Amino acid sequence: MDGYGPALDVARGFADRWLASLPTRPVGVPADPEALRERLGDLPDDGSDAVGVLEDLTAALEPGLVASGGPRYFGFVTGGSLPVALAADWVVSATDQDAAVAVMSPGAAVVEEVAGRWALELLGLPRDAAVGFATGAQTANIACLAAARHALLAAAGWDVEAEGLAGAPAVTVLLGAGAHATVVQALKLLGFGSRHAVRVPVDGQGRMRPAALGAALEAVPGPVLVCAQAGQVNTGACDPLDGIAAVLAGRDDTWLHVDGAFGLWAAASTTRRHLVAGADRADSWAVDGHKWLNVPYDSALAVVRDRAAMVRALSVSSPYLPLGELDPSARTLENSRRPRGVPVYAALRALGRAGVADLVDRCCDLAARAADRFAAGGVEVVNDVVLNQVLLRVPGVDVADLARAVAVDGTCWVGTTVWEEVPALRFSVSNWSTSAEDVDRSVDRILALRDQLVGQPVSARGAAGPASR
Repeated sequence: MDGYGPALDVARGFADRWLASLPTRPVGVPADPEALRERLGDLPDDGSDAVGVLEDLTAALEPGLVASGGPRYFGFVTGGSLPVALAADWVVSATDQDAAVAVMSPGAAVVEEVAGRWALELLGLPRDAAVGFATGAQTANIACLAAARHALLAAAGWDVEAEGLAGAPAVTVLLGAGAHATVVQALKLLGFGSRHAVRVPVDGQGRMRPAALGAALEAVPGPVLVCAQAGQVNTGACDPLDGIAAVLAGRDDTWLHVDGAFGLWAAASTTRRHLVAGADRADSWAVDGHKWLNVPYDSALAVVRDRAAMVRALSVSSPYLPLGELDPSARTLENSRRPRGVPVYAALRALGRAGVADLVDRCCDLAARAADRFAAGGVEVVNDVVLNQVLLRVPGVDVADLARAVAVDGTCWVGTTVWEEVPALRFSVSNWSTSAEDVDRSVDRILALRDQLVGQPVSARGAAGPASR
């Protein structure tokens, strides 16, 4: 077996070439999966040297890679990786620490403690809340709602961790009609069931209506779990959290959870934190790091006000694994995991309060710039652009055809969605490296491809060839 040096040299060389290409390479030219499989080959009988494996792997992999870390990737809500966060993630891989128990890596445990405290300060959340570093908003939502399940049922005299849900008091779940799929999935996995969740009406931007929530609460006699959100995935709108908390204030058998995957970072901005006013009145919060903080995948924070509820719901104990409340895995779903808080610490320290605020504000300003240019080009901007999301309808063109043409063209990448039962395009600005020039170039190219598609028969759409780049 070769030493580390030669293999790391190959990896570093590929990384340098890949990162240097992001500003200019086609963003997401479709690849042939079968060709990728053929290049990756079959399982060999005999091993190969590390250098050869990595050279073959990167050559086979690159045609199927999307430049999602680059400045013109506007699909989904996908941030790039800040250079300092990427480098910190390399440190995580090289040191190969298990962040489950503090004794296994005291350094990792303390870094995560500090990074969590800094995140609470930036987001305006209770300083004594428990923070767990999860893989993404999906697992962060599960962790938070597991704590909610424990607390609500414990208050009703039921030990759900010991007894399970059979025979347990019923917990009513209320969530906005525009709630994200990861919250619904968390409800499924935790035994609440998606069918029994009560959908609260929302306004035209997808924000939960506090009055409708109050009306729904009147019919609920027992424990209540309310799931609100900061940053609707299509419009970027935030639920009126202060109003929602006020509706719940008169009851002591409720738990308010905020799915703030990307929108909760608005709290770091002095000009946009009003959008999440009242967030600090909730009981738990889920927020991604690999979206708007721009740290590498996988990274998210599960935050719970009631530290004991989180530990009771998530921790595990064994004679060989005596986890305590201060051990990181007492607040996550895993016993074996990388110290995800290290890149978060690096990003927060490198940016500081002002840098995080600037990252949020620049992305929002660029989204507004894109919306103005789309509107001037005859595209309907469906949403109020309050954060980094722009929702578009394109008259005269099937948006799926347009999205395919954009992907083939390679100038940028946009996603499709459905809003109020009508297909739409979603243009999301989440990357630290995106510039006004990137936005202008991308909008202009999308409009040009739109013009090529207008009037074509359906069978011919989506066939627009790549432009010179």
